Amino acid sequence: MTVVERSFREMTDFFQAIGAADLQHTHKTYLAHGISVYTDLKKWQCDEELCRVGMFHSIYGTEKFQAFTLPLQRREEIRALIGERAERLSYLNCAVLRTSIDPNLQNADGPFVIEDRIAEESVELSRQDFDDLVRVHLCDWLEQVPRAEEWDYRRGAYRKMAEWLGGVALASFDEVYAGH
Repeated sequence: MTVVERSFREMTDFFQAIGAADLQHTHKTYLAHGISVYTDLKKWQCDEELCRVGMFHSIYGTEKFQAFTLPLQRREEIRALIGERAERLSYLNCAVLRTSIDPNLQNADGPFVIEDRIAEESVELSRQDFDDLVRVHLCDWLEQVPRAEEWDYRRGAYRKMAEWLGGVALASFDEVYAGH
């Protein structure tokens, strides 16, 4: 079965199988948060590949979320489940030192370089990969900030990401942050 043929159910079953589905994450379950990011990216009219990144965006733990971290030795298993590019972007979302995104938002011509906090190295990205990483990263934050109520956490940086992407990302930022 190819990655394209894999069902949404297979992805959710994976979270059940590894014991991560019911972990708490910003006042909902880890799986429910992943599904919400997946669904929000669908609403943002992202393709299935990027939506899969949304579901697996924190599978290896992130700079801020460490309640669950799938061992990196299982990356090949995730690649087989969601695809090579989707797994790579999921890994990068987990590994990125968040502040390393910010300088890239100053130059539309690139290069686009982030810091991988896990491998402790710089990673250069194409414009498409950088934009998609920012899209997932922003969507993830917008999905959870109303529950987390961390309105001031990197608010200016997230605003710049929304402006960088424009369109639905900026409209979503403005909607989520309205009145805060």
